[in-house]
Amino acid sequence: MKFKQIVTTVLISVVTAAASIFVYGRYIQERRPIVVQNESGIPVNYARYMPGTEGNANATPPSDFTIAAKAAVPGVVHIKTKINPRQINSPNRQRSILQDLFGDEFFGDEFNGGGGGRRYYIPGQMASGSGVLISQDGYIVTNNHVVADADEITVALSSGNKVYKAKLIGADPSTDLAVIKIDATNMPYLVYGNSDNVDIGQWVLAVGYPLNLDATVTAGIVSAKSRSIGINKSSSGRVNTAIESFIQTDAAVNQGNSGGALVNTAGELVGINSAIASPTGSYAGYSYAIPVNLVKKVVNDIVKYGNVQRAYLGVRYAPNSVIANMSDEQLKEAGIRRDVPGVQVTDVMPNSSAAAAGIKPGDVITAVNGVKIPTTAQLGEQVARYKPGDKISLTYIRDNKEYTVNNVIMRNLKGNTDLVKLTTIDRLGADLSDLSKEQSARLGINGGVLVNDIGNGILKKQTSMMPGFVILKAGSTTINNVDDLSSALEKQKSLRLTGFYPERGADIYYYNINTGSGATENL
Repeated sequence: MKFKQIVTTVLISVVTAAASIFVYGRYIQERRPIVVQNESGIPVNYARYMPGTEGNANATPPSDFTIAAKAAVPGVVHIKTKINPRQINSPNRQRSILQDLFGDEFFGDEFNGGGGGRRYYIPGQMASGSGVLISQDGYIVTNNHVVADADEITVALSSGNKVYKAKLIGADPSTDLAVIKIDATNMPYLVYGNSDNVDIGQWVLAVGYPLNLDATVTAGIVSAKSRSIGINKSSSGRVNTAIESFIQTDAAVNQGNSGGALVNTAGELVGINSAIASPTGSYAGYSYAIPVNLVKKVVNDIVKYGNVQRAYLGVRYAPNSVIANMSDEQLKEAGIRRDVPGVQVTDVMPNSSAAAAGIKPGDVITAVNGVKIPTTAQLGEQVARYKPGDKISLTYIRDNKEYTVNNVIMRNLKGNTDLVKLTTIDRLGADLSDLSKEQSARLGINGGVLVNDIGNGILKKQTSMMPGFVILKAGSTTINNVDDLSSALEKQKSLRLTGFYPERGADIYYYNINTGSGATENL
């Protein structure tokens, strides 16, 4: 009896041991990285990072990001904005057949809408975002869209101990950047890094205040550079109105992160978080940051001059996205090649920097100051780093030969090197252009100013004007071009803009505006 029990016990033990070894070996032991052979026969490791590869003995991944986080979080602030309820002037009256017969002057202001027309109110709004302290005396960089139209701006530090009122120093819608300032000293601030040295695959941290939470840090890698995603382009589709050359990362960014910091593992600022790619409005995998080398230029201009001193090359070009969607026949007709290592020039503005450098339609610009520019986004970023009067070199290809022109003097939109001052017409916040002779003839008028797009400014805050409006008069002054409009705005603070929408027929609309400083103190 005992012998049988012993035999049974031994057998059970042996079976159990064998089963344990089998299970451990099959299911519990450490899984090794999957290694496959590629076409060259070299093993490829898809599961782990191999330190010391590519000739870099120090190429080890960081064990954690605490040092970078501790350096960055104190310098990233929580911005809250308030937009007060405001009154909007709608177009007060359409033109009548009697005005066509007798003229506007025959009727008094009461008929013509001098009293202001219909008015309605837009309720107040509150929003929040992030910002980055860049000096110990309280200068903060953020996104333009975070503070646009704000009547009140408040700033809280990550410690949450104190809330400051902030003043808007200046904004640049083209890059979606703005500078605000708080009255404070000995502030923690972030040190500028160098976005040109940021590499694809590099670890980065996004720091900000998403979803109205306290300071939040997320990590990811740089997944692409020089991305243009079209968020800053005007609704009219006009090119060269926006500057986009984003650093793309997969660090989690949500609403409220706008204006916050993108830092490297040393805690240096390499970008300002600005946008996400998402079908839902929430983070879905990719986020975009404005490179800090562009940020530095914009910030320095705003602090020193009050606005951005932007130089223009003076060329039109075919965007890469457009070229990709054109057929071979369309490209041939337009004189554009599909695969070239640069930006193809389709037109050169007279009296521009490019014209002075000898650039012609059909040339392919390949480098600015020796920096390669394979895409239009990179060209926009490089040119945006300079102000009128700066000298650069341009490298281009013509007839399959490469040329370099040195000491090209950058110019402003007017074709000179003068400093550009912020004027009343700039504060309208609109993309304006003269009607061409062909447009004027087609509309049966002598001239006018076309409103291509409406951004943040007087027109948005005070009127319901829409893109496509043609301005014919400002007050009693006939408007034939943008210069006429600028002069009229400088002479009179309160006036009426008269014009029409060509797609709506010949009906005349009126918009009353006030360009006084009290109405636009935060623009």
